[in-house]
Amino acid sequence: MSSEIFIQYSWVIPLAPLAGFLINGAGVWFKLPYGRSKAFSSTVACLAIFISFVFAVGVFWHLLGLPAEERYGLTRVLYPWLQIGHLKANAAFLLDPLSCVMMLIITGVGFLIHVYSVGYMAEDPSFPRFFTYLNLFCFAMLLLVMGDNLFMLFIGWEGVGLCSYLLIGFWFSHKPNATAGMKAFVVNRIGDFAFMIGVMLLFWALYDYDPGYATVTFKDLHAVAHHLQGVTIGGWPILAIVGILLFIGATGKSAQIPLYVWLPDAMAGPTPVSALIHAATMVTAGVYMIGRMNFIYTLAPEALIVVATVGAFTAIFAATIGFAQNDIKKVLAYSTVSQLGYMFLGMGTGAYAAGIFHLMTHAFFKGCLFLGSGSVIMGMHHEQDMRRMGGLRKYMPVTYWTFLLATIAICGIFPFSGFFSKDEILWKAFESGGHQPWFYVLWGLGLAGAMGTAFYMFRAVAMTFFGKLGERAHEIPASEHDAHHEPHGHETHVPHESPKSMLFALVVLALLSVVGGLVGIPYALGHFFHLPNYFEHWLEPVFTLGHGGTEAHGEVHAIEYFLMALSVSLAGLSIFAALLLYTKRKEIPDRFVARFPRLYRLVLNKYYVDEIYDALIVQNLLRLNNFLAAFDSIVIDGFVNLTGRITRAFAKVSGFVDNSFVDGTVNLVADATLGAGSQLKKLQTGRIQNYLYAVMAGVLVMMIWKLL
Repeated sequence: MSSEIFIQYSWVIPLAPLAGFLINGAGVWFKLPYGRSKAFSSTVACLAIFISFVFAVGVFWHLLGLPAEERYGLTRVLYPWLQIGHLKANAAFLLDPLSCVMMLIITGVGFLIHVYSVGYMAEDPSFPRFFTYLNLFCFAMLLLVMGDNLFMLFIGWEGVGLCSYLLIGFWFSHKPNATAGMKAFVVNRIGDFAFMIGVMLLFWALYDYDPGYATVTFKDLHAVAHHLQGVTIGGWPILAIVGILLFIGATGKSAQIPLYVWLPDAMAGPTPVSALIHAATMVTAGVYMIGRMNFIYTLAPEALIVVATVGAFTAIFAATIGFAQNDIKKVLAYSTVSQLGYMFLGMGTGAYAAGIFHLMTHAFFKGCLFLGSGSVIMGMHHEQDMRRMGGLRKYMPVTYWTFLLATIAICGIFPFSGFFSKDEILWKAFESGGHQPWFYVLWGLGLAGAMGTAFYMFRAVAMTFFGKLGERAHEIPASEHDAHHEPHGHETHVPHESPKSMLFALVVLALLSVVGGLVGIPYALGHFFHLPNYFEHWLEPVFTLGHGGTEAHGEVHAIEYFLMALSVSLAGLSIFAALLLYTKRKEIPDRFVARFPRLYRLVLNKYYVDEIYDALIVQNLLRLNNFLAAFDSIVIDGFVNLTGRITRAFAKVSGFVDNSFVDGTVNLVADATLGAGSQLKKLQTGRIQNYLYAVMAGVLVMMIWKLL
């Protein structure tokens, strides 16, 4: 079968999960007989995303057979969609190396998460509804990455925001879960508002340049973006403003400072949802958007510095929070925030391919880690507090080994996948320091964040899998005794290994965590091993304006080898310290907490950022809302009610006058007329004699009147 058929039918990739959503959704909402069948709903959902994966592989295979210069700009138009004046937009999909990478991640990792969910959610009464939402989430994300224009990207962008609300608040009967879903939705709307302004400003600038401008496709935007260089607003380059506004949208979707606060709370949803959000869908949207709009950022170095700075500070900030978290999912949540910071650091150096490469490897090891945490939670009967765990490698060997391999990968240890992607980003940040010294600071922050990642991740491994079961349970304050478990009830049982469907997903993702980085070996190591950087070459057609992270072939930098060795050594030192402190010398962390209680509480409570936001923003907004409500009730409603009362009083007076005088006069005339008529009618007797008597009487009266 020719691979071109996969291009022709590429619309199947997003529409298959949409069909799964519609089929399962109809069964759930209309209470059809099959809507209660767990086997049917899971089969439909898993089959739908698997079909998408098969077609995504087919598209990849077709692109692989094309010359590099023909891989960019391949579009599959479905139908004309919008036409507003000169502006036209089609419902069309852009099939290029970047969208292909994202399709493979979403459908491949997404399929594994679907299979995993069959075992994990087996006892949940809302099982069919869960798979309905899961398919919808994948559809929205595929629409986002496959759309060939900003309008289609934005529809997918908003779609994943809606799905995150539905899935984070899946157990909505538990108020904290419903609140977490609402928080994710509201915080993302803040970023989306800036994103929309950025898009409108971009098109305003393009129309100002060419009033006949009539396209919104990424390919055409790529071709004309350079015409906006030198255009300013208030002395600021228009492209820099657009880039920063778009990036603010990305800070919402991809959880960067200051809009990262929703992502840790997203752990309220079922663990497979956490894995899907953190590994394959929503949080990668902002990174993808920067990569897709690379032609804007390459022409706006001011925006790139903002992206890199926010990314580096987010990486180190979130890493420090991970030191003190005891909920295993919260540790991984802050780890995701930190790793996303690395991706943006890579993007901010112009090394777009390195940022996307870390996005891919992160999908492997973070997907494995979240699913591993779900396996632990299920094995511990829905317990999430690591202080109640310990010694689980004896009870859950497959979960332990897969979790351990993924942890080594995220720590950036050679030759696991995280080493190749994270180290390339750190090297590009250091290399950029030669042109902009500020990047040396960002490189230092990134290196410190890598050390922190290695420490808190192996702290989690030690607390979960080493030692004895529940040996730290005495450290849990009474107020937290029931605070760290998913809403399935809390019981004490012997831990157990997870079902095979869950273990299958863990093993595949662990394998990818180990070998997935080999497709993107940096040039310095590639020169040593005589291997090219396949991943970077694959993305070169998309990142033609930027350097994409490339460097001259065959050029070997001794300093790069030194930085690699430094990064791995520091990560190894952090791993050693974590294992020592949480397996052999457990009294040292306790002593540290006792000696620096304020510092510990500061980190444990996540620097009180949520509390600060609540005090400065949320409460003030509530006060404003209360004031406006009171103003509406007292002033607006009071004026309306007063007007109503005056009108009613005037109506009563008017009614009295109308009833008493106007109607009285009319009634009096009518009554007089009726009375006169009733008397006069007596004269009409029908007897001629009476009429003659009357005539004679009248003549007599007239004669007397005349005589007088």
